[in-house]
Amino acid sequence: MTKLEDHLEGIVNIFHQYSVRVGHFDTLTKGELKKMIQKELPNIIKNTKDQATIDKIFQDLDTDQDGQITFNEILPLLVSMLMTVHKITHQE
Repeated sequence: MTKLEDHLEGIVNIFHQYSVRVGHFDTLTKGELKKMIQKELPNIIKNTKDQATIDKIFQDLDTDQDGQITFNEILPLLVSMLMTVHKITHQE
């Protein structure tokens, strides 16, 4: 496996690590998303402990408004984080 393929698989594995409910292993609740953001993205997303920030992120991602975030729905967040990291690397 290439380095990029390994990193992509790692992103999928992290998503699954936080989607732990029985029968819903491929979606995140607001609480699961909050845990993932607080533990995995604390240096990129500011105010991760602020519930209003988490609520806004969840609302923006939950495009079908079913109260869960699928892997497809989390992709815009991942793209945004990649763009932020890319920008930061050019500032260093």
